[in-house]
Amino acid sequence: MSLLLLTFILSFALALYGVPIARQAALKYGIVDAPDGRLKHQQEPVPYFGGLAIYLAFLMSLAFTFEFRHDVLGIILGGTIVVMLGLIDDFGVLTPWTKLAGQLLAVFVLIKSGIRIEIAALPEWVDLVLTVLWMIGLINAFNLLDIMDGLSAGVGAVSAGGLFIAAWLQGDQTIVFMLAALTGSLVGFLKYNWHPARIYMGDTGAMFIGLLLGAMAMIGKYPSNHPLSVLTPVLILGIPIFDTLFVMWIRYQRGLPIFWGSPDHIAIRLRHWGMTVPGIVFVSYFATACVAAIGLLLMVVGQDTAWILCLGTVAVLLGSTFALKKIDVRRPRPSVVTSPAQEGSSAA
Repeated sequence: MSLLLLTFILSFALALYGVPIARQAALKYGIVDAPDGRLKHQQEPVPYFGGLAIYLAFLMSLAFTFEFRHDVLGIILGGTIVVMLGLIDDFGVLTPWTKLAGQLLAVFVLIKSGIRIEIAALPEWVDLVLTVLWMIGLINAFNLLDIMDGLSAGVGAVSAGGLFIAAWLQGDQTIVFMLAALTGSLVGFLKYNWHPARIYMGDTGAMFIGLLLGAMAMIGKYPSNHPLSVLTPVLILGIPIFDTLFVMWIRYQRGLPIFWGSPDHIAIRLRHWGMTVPGIVFVSYFATACVAAIGLLLMVVGQDTAWILCLGTVAVLLGSTFALKKIDVRRPRPSVVTSPAQEGSSAA
């Protein structure tokens, strides 16, 4: 227990120390996110490189407190690939298809390390297809979510907490330590990313968070006396997934390319509705915690109760979808400093 606490404290402290250094480096070399009047409304350019600090804090804290095993090395290698990919993309030189190819390479590394979805009732090729869809979806879901100060990092930390509890209940020390390191680094980063943000995580951090959480969700075990417990990781990571599906659906209905930037995100719609940035972020944290709690309950309740929880969650999400769709995002919104929509350039 003490070593676990040390891992969290060390990653938190390393992020607190490393983020300002990353900020100065980004400012020195001009790696900043400039306002564009469309999706990026901060008052002045804000540096990237926060994701690099998150990655290093995570890695260094584990190096001091943790003994790596084969699948952990696969996660770290896959994470390193998306970090390098994100760093290049933060310079604005990658096309969407090149970025996707790099993400697929990272997922291939995970699969080669034995990290994949395994459902006994399905053929192996279906498991592999589901693995690719799951990982690519989550990597980009956290990237899509990174459109407001403190949003993606905080939701990532809460989601990591949900997976931490699931792993703790099953006694999986590997996942527990990795999630403690990730949570610590994200909380440390939030000190500088809270509204108004002094640094952004960029593609580097958003894709790294998505890959780590997606991979650790696949490693985790969710035993129960009914098959609905397979939805536990889906619900723990439900808010980024819901936001992504919502944005893609709205863009499809509007005849827009689903991977092209537009102000259709839930957070931006809530801002148009009149909520403050901190208010939206706190609501997102709360929603993430609630949906994650439902996912955890699926592991311990009976099948009838599990069905009620799942159907209730679906009903709430459908109701939220239609309510959010009615918010007019075409009218001018209140003045706000939001964080970088990674979509401002190309794909999101």
